[in-house]
Amino acid sequence: MEHYHKFDAMTSEIILTSEGKGVQKVNDSNGSASSGSLGQKDKRSGKEQSEDKPKGHKGVLIVDATVADQMIAYPTDLGLIAGSRQESERIIDELCKSVGVMEKPRTYRRVARKQYLNVAKKKNKTKNEVRKAIGQQLRYLKRNLKSINGLLDRVQGDRFPLEARDQKIYWVIQNVYDQQERMYTDRTHSVENRIVNIYQPYVRPIVRGKDKANVEFGAKLGVSIQKGYARINTLSWEAYNEGTDLKKQVEDYRHLNGYYPKVVITDKIYGNRENRQWLKVMGIRYSGKPLGRPSAKSQTAYQKRKFKQEQGRRNEVEGKFGQGKNGYNLSKVRARSARTSESWIAAIFFVMNLIKFSKEFLFSVLDTLLEPFFLARLNLAIEKTDLQVRKL
Repeated sequence: MEHYHKFDAMTSEIILTSEGKGVQKVNDSNGSASSGSLGQKDKRSGKEQSEDKPKGHKGVLIVDATVADQMIAYPTDLGLIAGSRQESERIIDELCKSVGVMEKPRTYRRVARKQYLNVAKKKNKTKNEVRKAIGQQLRYLKRNLKSINGLLDRVQGDRFPLEARDQKIYWVIQNVYDQQERMYTDRTHSVENRIVNIYQPYVRPIVRGKDKANVEFGAKLGVSIQKGYARINTLSWEAYNEGTDLKKQVEDYRHLNGYYPKVVITDKIYGNRENRQWLKVMGIRYSGKPLGRPSAKSQTAYQKRKFKQEQGRRNEVEGKFGQGKNGYNLSKVRARSARTSESWIAAIFFVMNLIKFSKEFLFSVLDTLLEPFFLARLNLAIEKTDLQVRKL
């Protein structure tokens, strides 16, 4: 997962350049120079690290989490088992060709597909109908897996008869069968490390509780915003509590800037007791409602207005997510491997930061070029006004 940090290193350079700071270079494991960023090892000695203390508090850090959805079909138990069955039938055909078996094992593929379609095409399916169909497809898949193992036992020589891609799919459909058979037997709908796609087994269901989709399928991102620039601090294919990200994101901010933020603005889930206590020890103000019962002392109008303005700044990170998902397909990642998907996601955030930096640079150049012209016009207007006043 470390390769996507190269984009984070370039984002760090953009942030430091926009603030007029020099970019500190450290050598990574490949010997190439890159900016100090998340996931890279500090090559300095322990003494130098101990002397590198944060210099006060400055700036605002906005933190939130989102999911970069993979472009996959919405997974259902029945559809996933039926897809695994079809792949097992294809693997049987390939093995028969490779081993030289003239008479293929019985798979009942036509009957199995007909039974699957009879239920899948129904607009309204009862629970009993779905459960019966799942049981049928599981039994067909179990039979096919047994046939594949029998064909593999007949293979002679050192060369494995399946290609690398088919070996991976064979491993995946075995795990799919184990998970689905366990859920079918226990009458549950959840299992650890649940596979939702045969070709992308690293994707996990992530419950978000959103109005649009209660469950999302993709990588979960822990993102921080600094002066409009977004950084990916955490990229995980497993579901996790984003509240555990806060300390890491604050430390990444200090590592980049050399000081802690003055204020941290987050969602409610980050404001647990442990995080609040840690921020208090670090001298960082947390912008959020206090825990427990409301205080007997009412807030002043200034405090209410300030809290409302700070919470309104969270729209900045939500807007960044919207920009990525609506403008750059962050919600439709089409890559087929975990590594490529991570690079895809990191590249989207890098491009958004690059566009913001280019706009700021363009405006600063125009301001520098046009400032003398507007000053000259202003001075001319002032002189004309003085002449008119003197004539009066």
